Amino acid sequence: MIISRTPYRVSFFGGGTDYPQWYNQNPGAVLTTTIDKYCFISCRTLPQFFEHKYRIVYSVIESINSLKEIQHPSVRETLIWKQISDGLEIHHDGDLPARSGLGSSSSFTVGLINALEAYCGKLISKKELAKNAIHIEQDLIKENVGSQDQIATAYGGLNKIKFFNDQFDVSPIIISKKRQQNLNNHLMLFFTGTTRIASEIAIHHISNINKKNNELILMYQMVDEAVKILQQEDISLNDFGYLLHESWKLKKSLSDKVSNSHIDSIYETAIRAGALGGKVLGAGGGGFMIFFVPIDKQNNVKEHLKDLVHVPFKFEHHGSNIVLYEPNGL
Repeated sequence: MIISRTPYRVSFFGGGTDYPQWYNQNPGAVLTTTIDKYCFISCRTLPQFFEHKYRIVYSVIESINSLKEIQHPSVRETLIWKQISDGLEIHHDGDLPARSGLGSSSSFTVGLINALEAYCGKLISKKELAKNAIHIEQDLIKENVGSQDQIATAYGGLNKIKFFNDQFDVSPIIISKKRQQNLNNHLMLFFTGTTRIASEIAIHHISNINKKNNELILMYQMVDEAVKILQQEDISLNDFGYLLHESWKLKKSLSDKVSNSHIDSIYETAIRAGALGGKVLGAGGGGFMIFFVPIDKQNNVKEHLKDLVHVPFKFEHHGSNIVLYEPNGL
């Protein structure tokens, strides 16, 4: 039995510049962190006395005999790519809903690759883990996704990720423990109650990339502005919240699919209640929203958004890990 644990991520700035359609022609960067909410993938050899060869358990249960019969695209393409011939059972469990803007699809793919590498008796580096997940999602499944989620969830931590010419570089944000805790304490995560397929929304953004150069350049520049706010302790953290607000206005302008009347209403309610800024996480259209809220205003924001699920969280720093390794166990 092998079990991998892979965190979900929260992206603050630069989203949209992590699509290869952008960064193969222009510099891209994001500021992102992983949080203590996880995707768990377990895999084990399936004993031969079952009628089926593969059993895949997620929101549905698949019991099949051929890899090509697998309906879950990430499982199917990853097993074919890894040339897995053994009978196998794979289970997925997640702390938060899928398709909700926290990079859950990439957490799944990263965690699956990590578990399968361990199953094959191999230890994979964070960089190879991220690169392989990007290859599977973009080249094999052919989803309209960026490249930040795979990297963020593989590496873990609060990082600036730079993209250039189909390459990436991960730089941890070096700030004091107190400063990082203070940032964490000012952030509030809410579930809007709706989910969406990010790839379907992202295709609208991708089709508009050539028309949104100015907006994307500004969003790229905001990454360094945000890092400066975090690293210079004489700058008020409130500026991080105000910058989130400016970034959200730019993000909404990228596509009319990013927001809707429901999301706009939630955002306006949070701002009136005391939030300084915020955004929809991921491609938009639903899922989770994050707000930067002064501590003395947080109860008021919770009260005004009481119809939504508030999810407290902490930053995490480990990325995808193997938490159980019993290669000879069933």
